[in-house]
Amino acid sequence: MITLDHVSKTFTGANEVHAVRDVSLTVDDGEIFGIIGYSGAGKSTLVRCINLLEKPTAGTVTVDGKELTAMGEKDLRQERKKISMIFQQFNLLPSRTVAQNVAFPLKGSGLGKEVVRKKVMDLLDMVGLPDKADAYPSQLSGGQKQRVAIARALASDPKVLLCDEATSALDPQTTQSILHLIQDINRKTGITVVVITHEMAVVKEICHRVAVMDAGAVVEEGTVFDVFSSPQQSVTRSFVSTTSNLGKIEALIAADDPMTALAPGAVIARLNYGHSNVSEATISEISRRFNVDVNIIFSNVEIIGGQSLGGLVAVISGDRVREAIGYLSEKNVVVEVLKRG
Repeated sequence: MITLDHVSKTFTGANEVHAVRDVSLTVDDGEIFGIIGYSGAGKSTLVRCINLLEKPTAGTVTVDGKELTAMGEKDLRQERKKISMIFQQFNLLPSRTVAQNVAFPLKGSGLGKEVVRKKVMDLLDMVGLPDKADAYPSQLSGGQKQRVAIARALASDPKVLLCDEATSALDPQTTQSILHLIQDINRKTGITVVVITHEMAVVKEICHRVAVMDAGAVVEEGTVFDVFSSPQQSVTRSFVSTTSNLGKIEALIAADDPMTALAPGAVIARLNYGHSNVSEATISEISRRFNVDVNIIFSNVEIIGGQSLGGLVAVISGDRVREAIGYLSEKNVVVEVLKRG
């Protein structure tokens, strides 16, 4: 559905800014694709290059088989109707009712009033707000405003929905409901969704694949499970650690917390399990086989992309710690020794 081929965007002025650097990506039809990066990574500029709100300095953008970067303004305006966008701040018209906000993209469409009214009510029903048609934005909660923004974005029957930090202004519970709504709409309509975020929890919740951006470039890309289970870049590892409590151990070790005090020969190790071994009783196995004690400090098991992924941080002590770690490695458990006694 979307192909970015060596796309770059440079802002010129007193200081030249290379916001996007040579990015090539493909997003499949019907996919929910995540683009994650810290503030200033270039992700919002990149998503605005998809609908050419920002014209790339170099490279091509193709959506639904048509190269947007080769089009004139008239043709581009027509193709943009296939691409809708929702934002962090909702951007609703305060002087218009919810129904009028949703109907706004249909202005000049040639559709009759009754057809528009029915379409608006169907969309409000889809986003769970059938009783708010005559309300004004000021009377709505943040989550309700975003639902209206989603309904408005869908009014023109787009093939692509771009979500630029769409949940960043919402509380965690409301964020979950909006993400589940986007996921439900994707399943029901087959619309292609691109999610821009700085939160790995958002990517984990609904995305099929993810690209990680840093300093304007895509530094890592893959299925959400692969990126979570085996992050290759330091920035990706940093993002992944924010969704789990397994990263807390580094701070405890650095602070010389009593919890991390070790007897001679003992180690603090972080164990990461993949789909193939997360259900195996490896801890009790090494305790029996090698007569080692295992004190679990943190643990985390979850389902990502329909596959189980787990990890734990533990103190392993005894005379055969090295053999126990070797056995875990043979079982395809990734073992990272963080501290030795």
